[in-house]
Amino acid sequence: MSMKIGLAQMDITFGRPDENKKRVQMWVKKAVEADCDIVVFPELWTTGYDLTRIGEIADEDARDISAFLSDLSSRYSIHIVGGSIAKKTADGVSNTLLVADSSGNIIKQYNKLHLFKLMDEHHYLLPGKEDGLFKILDTVMAGMICYDIRFPEWFRRHVVEGAKAVFVVAQWPAERISHWKTLLTARAIENQCFVIACNRAGSDPKNEFGGHSLIISPWGDIIAEGSLEEELIISEIDLNEADEVRKKIPIFQDRRPEFY
Repeated sequence: MSMKIGLAQMDITFGRPDENKKRVQMWVKKAVEADCDIVVFPELWTTGYDLTRIGEIADEDARDISAFLSDLSSRYSIHIVGGSIAKKTADGVSNTLLVADSSGNIIKQYNKLHLFKLMDEHHYLLPGKEDGLFKILDTVMAGMICYDIRFPEWFRRHVVEGAKAVFVVAQWPAERISHWKTLLTARAIENQCFVIACNRAGSDPKNEFGGHSLIISPWGDIIAEGSLEEELIISEIDLNEADEVRKKIPIFQDRRPEFY
């Protein structure tokens, strides 16, 4: 099954959800004009890493952004892997990935499992407790958020449970962009799946972000790569390639998890 992917490698206005919604709407329209089946956004696109105010500007139960993404996806008949947002509940704020199908249904909310202490996430955000699995067009896929990719056992769990494509949304710093590319390529090769990774562009008051959003094949080939600038990175993938690669090197048949 083939599908056309668009990665919206956008800059983010620090602490301004309403301004960022306008930017997302613009990128969705660009993806629709390019005939994309799925458009993907970066991590914490509503707020950026404005963590000291996150309790004030987070979306209550993700209601506003869920409705916003539902409207866009149904209006334009496009699937949206809606990056992640700051979601506020009675327990606190989580870094939550939202996925909307092309009919406007929110089919997944995934809270970031691994919090990144170097950016003080653990002081302001709650860690997730559930997996990132979902289905688009009857195909199992998964979502991860930034720091999650440094935990190969978490990635592998989702592929063992059927994921042929794993979407990664991030605000990955420019100074460690070599880690970004190496880790994502390794995750694709060792799991024989597509890795579809959208990083942000630009900067905030403390960080410079690295762009270089990537689409990587199950064989580990980089199919598409972004620059440092804002842009829509587009590529078509055939999900059947994951099955073909797994037949060539049957690592899932040869696993011995009883020893791991």
